[in-house]
Amino acid sequence: MKKSTLLPSFAVIGLLLVAGCSNNKEGDRIQELEEKITQLERNQLATPANAQSVTPVDPSSVGQFDFEEVEFDFGTINEGHVVEHEFKFTNSGQAPLIISNVQASCGCTTPDWTKTPIKPGEGGFVKVSFNSTARTGVQSPTVSIQANTSPNITRVRLKGTVTPKSGSSPALGPVRK
Repeated sequence: MKKSTLLPSFAVIGLLLVAGCSNNKEGDRIQELEEKITQLERNQLATPANAQSVTPVDPSSVGQFDFEEVEFDFGTINEGHVVEHEFKFTNSGQAPLIISNVQASCGCTTPDWTKTPIKPGEGGFVKVSFNSTARTGVQSPTVSIQANTSPNITRVRLKGTVTPKSGSSPALGPVRK
């Protein structure tokens, strides 16, 4: 091969290696992806080709979340600690808000929520517990809330950093004795 074709190839490989090895920006990448998902859910303006008609949502038939916060930063904790946070909200819609399902992004996070319909003007909660056992480094578990809102899925998120237990070293692979 010629020198002129090798140089761009090495540059591309080098960029890929640097991009793949930058582990400290994982939280930023996760947040960027979450924002894109949220944007896609909110911009459901494209009508599918096989749709006969699309009717706008009647505001009197849906509830509306008004969260005090949608992200909670728990800071830096030691591995093994459990973080709990309650996301409080008010129904600012015109109909009772009914949460039909709440799902965590991973098994390390367990949600609990208001199970009864929340009347307009009244409040409710989504409580999230994050177990940091075997979860070290930057963490950002999300919880998806499905309800009679528009859009019908709303996300809340915890974020923070988990430091490994002192004296424990992560297994890097098989160990021969």
